[in-house]
Amino acid sequence: MELICPAGTPASLEAAVEAGADAVYCGFRDETNARNFPGLNFSREELNKGIAFAHRHGVKVLVAINTFARAGSFGLWQAAIDDAVAAGADALILADLATLDYAARRHPAQRLHVSVQAGAANPDAIRFYAESFGARRVVLPRVLSVPEIAAIVRESAVETEVFVFGGLCVMEEGRCSLSSYATGQSPNMNGVCSPASHVAYAEREGQIVSTLGGFTINSFGKDEPAGYPTLCKGRFTTPKSSGYIFEEPVSLDAAAMLPALREAGVTALKIEGRQRGRAYIAGVVRSFRGILAALDEGRRAPAPGLAAMAEGQASTVGAYRKGWR
Repeated sequence: MELICPAGTPASLEAAVEAGADAVYCGFRDETNARNFPGLNFSREELNKGIAFAHRHGVKVLVAINTFARAGSFGLWQAAIDDAVAAGADALILADLATLDYAARRHPAQRLHVSVQAGAANPDAIRFYAESFGARRVVLPRVLSVPEIAAIVRESAVETEVFVFGGLCVMEEGRCSLSSYATGQSPNMNGVCSPASHVAYAEREGQIVSTLGGFTINSFGKDEPAGYPTLCKGRFTTPKSSGYIFEEPVSLDAAAMLPALREAGVTALKIEGRQRGRAYIAGVVRSFRGILAALDEGRRAPAPGLAAMAEGQASTVGAYRKGWR
């Protein structure tokens, strides 16, 4: 299985390559990629240099152009596709049907991957992307169990890529409608579901209350760490229960699931975290590289020891081994 690693900066790309990545994914410094954070991503010149560096070390570079083009501004996405191809990208990661169509027609020899932002989660959807645009790989949403992934692999002719570590987005894979409603901004286009400009903390009745766009997301006791408010990891009250009704504030860590994912026929393992620094990328990549090497050699896999890298220093295997609430 290939190890696909994030790079939010040229320095992170070098760190991922040196730590043992098989491929690195990154994006341009504009709204064509879904991690459009200030201070992150690549200029055209940086991408050219980054791809050249990676190729010298035998590592592939996948360029994410995985947002949904704004009406009247499709030229920005077309230019990103053209420039990534010209730079020598090994694959483009696309989500919008229009960008997939443009890339397939304009650059028929270019390898195309379907982004997780497209939400392709069944064999018929995947077949559509393969037959319509020649897509070679699909990044599966983080809402599927291992048996469901295995069933998709059996019925699909394209490669499959799954997330194994990092942020656990269960709300339409980066296109969370609840976050858009609360903030008036698109997580897909603006790179974040909870922009800092819409986050606030206040003290009420002896508790610290966090809000997003004026909506209460969580409340914490005075001795309880106050986490950053995201809708899918907030505590709410429903007629049946109170608490984390969508997902706990933890990171995905599927290291224990690698044997099952290999048996399911998965092609590539993806690490989330383009917004994270070099230390995170190097540590996580080396850990998963060690586990994969042990599996290849039939040895007992080493303990990953990645708790310090996880959100809230806690982790979950996500939907890989549990059902929906």
